[in-house]
Amino acid sequence: MTFPESTTAVVHLDLRTGAAALTTAQAVRDRVAEQLGRAGLPEPDHPLLLVTDTPAGLTGHQLQYELLSNYRAVGDTRILVLLVGSSPGSYAGGEEAYGPDRRLVRPATLRASTIGLVWAGDLRSARTALERPEPDDPASLAVLVDLLSVPDVFVRVLEDLGGLPDSVAAPGVQLLEQDLPPEVRDRAWRDALSRFAGEDGGGASPVTLPPAARLPEPLGALVSGREGRPHGHRQPNGPADLAHRTCAESLDRVDDDLVALRALPGLLSPARREALEADLDQARGYLDEFRALVERALQGSGSGAAAEAAARLGALGLRVPPAESAGERVGEGLRELARTLLDEGLALRSVAQHFTALAGRVEPVPGTALLHRLDDHSEEAVHRGSATEYAAPPRTPAAPLVLAGAAGALGGLWQGALLPLALVVPVVFVAVAVWGARRLRTGRRTARWTVGPRVAAVAGAVAGAAAAYATAPPAWLGVTGLLAGLGLTAEAVRRLWRGVATSWAAGRGTTALRTALDGLDALLAELVREHWAAEERLYCADAARSVAGMLRATAAAADAQAVPEPAAPAGASASGPYGDEDWLSAPSALEDPGAETAHDGADDGDWAAAYTWESGPSEDRDNTYATQAPDNPYATPAPDDPFATPAPKAASADAAPWEETAARTPRWLDREIGEGGPDLVATLAGDLRATVMVAMKPYWGAVERGQAGALAVRRTEERVRDVLSDARHHLWHNGVLAPPRHPAEHRARTSAAGLLGTDSLTVAELMGRDTDGQAVVQLSSPEQGSLLSRDPEAARWIPFAPRTLQGEVETAWHKSGSPPPDGALWTSSGRYAGLIRLTPLRMGVVDTVLPRQSRGGSTRPDHPDDTDHTDHTDGARGTYSSAGTETGGDEGW
Repeated sequence: MTFPESTTAVVHLDLRTGAAALTTAQAVRDRVAEQLGRAGLPEPDHPLLLVTDTPAGLTGHQLQYELLSNYRAVGDTRILVLLVGSSPGSYAGGEEAYGPDRRLVRPATLRASTIGLVWAGDLRSARTALERPEPDDPASLAVLVDLLSVPDVFVRVLEDLGGLPDSVAAPGVQLLEQDLPPEVRDRAWRDALSRFAGEDGGGASPVTLPPAARLPEPLGALVSGREGRPHGHRQPNGPADLAHRTCAESLDRVDDDLVALRALPGLLSPARREALEADLDQARGYLDEFRALVERALQGSGSGAAAEAAARLGALGLRVPPAESAGERVGEGLRELARTLLDEGLALRSVAQHFTALAGRVEPVPGTALLHRLDDHSEEAVHRGSATEYAAPPRTPAAPLVLAGAAGALGGLWQGALLPLALVVPVVFVAVAVWGARRLRTGRRTARWTVGPRVAAVAGAVAGAAAAYATAPPAWLGVTGLLAGLGLTAEAVRRLWRGVATSWAAGRGTTALRTALDGLDALLAELVREHWAAEERLYCADAARSVAGMLRATAAAADAQAVPEPAAPAGASASGPYGDEDWLSAPSALEDPGAETAHDGADDGDWAAAYTWESGPSEDRDNTYATQAPDNPYATPAPDDPFATPAPKAASADAAPWEETAARTPRWLDREIGEGGPDLVATLAGDLRATVMVAMKPYWGAVERGQAGALAVRRTEERVRDVLSDARHHLWHNGVLAPPRHPAEHRARTSAAGLLGTDSLTVAELMGRDTDGQAVVQLSSPEQGSLLSRDPEAARWIPFAPRTLQGEVETAWHKSGSPPPDGALWTSSGRYAGLIRLTPLRMGVVDTVLPRQSRGGSTRPDHPDDTDHTDHTDGARGTYSSAGTETGGDEGW
């Protein structure tokens, strides 16, 4: 028997109370569709049906089993029947001996290879000998049904049953449940949603995108192409290139004139200054022409399609490089960037800010938006840059000051009648200052000459005269000092004139004109870069903003999920996944044989609320195991029962639901309740990221097709809300250890200690127990025990645990030296780990019969003459008949 690898949710049907409503094929299909639909799942190709019934119901519900076995699907319909209680007539009381000739009678319909029977005669949930729970104790049955509802366990049990005689076995189990209290799980879920969504900072804090080299290839090409294109934006010998070259050559002549002016002949002759001013005027004219061309380029590129704008720029001599394939796979790049940022742990709103920043970096700026930049390079701006036109350098260099002082000191070595000669050097400095200022005169204003050298020369002369008065040097020393002082004076004057001429030329606009030319050319280069791949970049920017809006909407949906549910009013019914009208709350068919006809089966569908939980986690899933209502015959033992245990005390108002149900768990179930590990919130947030990326997959396709409009965003928002709700249901139904339906393949899930705060060593010890009689609790009554096979090798063992714990458990086995058990099952969902033993029945215990019904007769119990009969097919000793079935006429036979 082979099964597909992909499984779906297990649909549960309780024929003990809901068989009356399943009398037609359409009723069965509606019941299955109701559970799958409320779980948000489609019709599966290979349905998994878990049926709960009693041994007597095998023949009493033949019509229902016929309809279930004929359930139409693309693939095989697999059915696992869980029988609870003893077969009819096995024993009537404590004094009656067990009749060894009693068998488990089943219709031939259930002999198919895709159908298996698990017979739990007594759930054996008592923890002490004084307890007297019923064989179908609802609290224990809920756990067993929950375990068999794990698709991996369901399929494995059915496979192992196929290898046993008659595909029938009695189960033995020993389970460990690891989970969190509902309030801890609820708080962790809200914290994960808040971390996943992030805080809404209103865009106040800007974000920094990764460098272009770290961006996905399409996006990196667009960003680097915009910001790092070479300056080959002017066509050789084109209008723009000629205008720029003419202005640049004119400024080069101005630079040559300035070099000539800065020499000493420039101080003596006015011709060099006149040539400089003439070339400056000419350069201003050429700069105005170039500025007018730049203005035409900016104005001509602000409208029309990108191709038209590129053609207008080409007419002005500007060259827009081809886009080549820079705009291909933009949608893939955006998806990869989103996945990278989310994998780094960024919140949705932070990722949205990154996409907004990306849109700003790649979006082309129209030329008209750059027109205001021309004001920075206008004639007025050039003149504002020439505010220091007649100003001397802010500080005189130290060399001219030292030279002036030394020249004054050498020229001042005179005494007596020759003392006036000490003023020669200071007078020369004063004369040069006056002459140079008049040479650089503009209009009625003269250039200011620095006074530092003059003061230094006078001070040096005074120092030299004082030295001569004190030492009385010979006359030849004074002559030598004067000549040397005049030489130093010439060098100081040369240096001073060069600095003053440079400052004057800068004030006349030589530096400002060169800056303006470079600025206008850079503006042209920026204009060309903005037109490179303009359409592709505009599409990328629009798509990035759309993605940012989608991410913010997703964050808002996560915030809505994180809002705590309002507390239910006092006396209101439970709204959790197992409400007050759960299928377990119905009376057992073992207690009331007429219960099958007294219920319409509506309660059976409430089991699917474990998958839906429409109203939130206000109630714990373990409310299924809660104390039954007062009218439940199993809630309080009869007073005259000598073996009855005292009635449990009413739970206090402060007691947690988990603590109340923990005391009523069966003895084959142990619970480890953690308080949450350090990685719990981070792991749940990572699960949400992976789940949302799967929900947004169709949206990325719309982005790639250029159809990421309002309709795509609205549909994606609906899908995101659905997957968030599905993730919430998955968490409450399967626990924290089970990965979500769409886990992150590249990210390993953390350990049980990190998620629950528990140790996986207990799981390793439980799965590695020796497969002997003490490893499990056999779910069979003492009377049923004589029907089981005595061959210990015939039993099938299933050690299982969540796949999340596989690495930890195998590591624990390796450290302890224990050999791993054969056939270990690692489940993809569920909270349970442990052992399941399937013990076959002795040969001849299972009796398969063929149904036979008289045509046209009534099948009601009050018409004994018109009854259904069943014929034995396995060598039965006698004939077995079943009267009072729920069949209606000849339908289904």
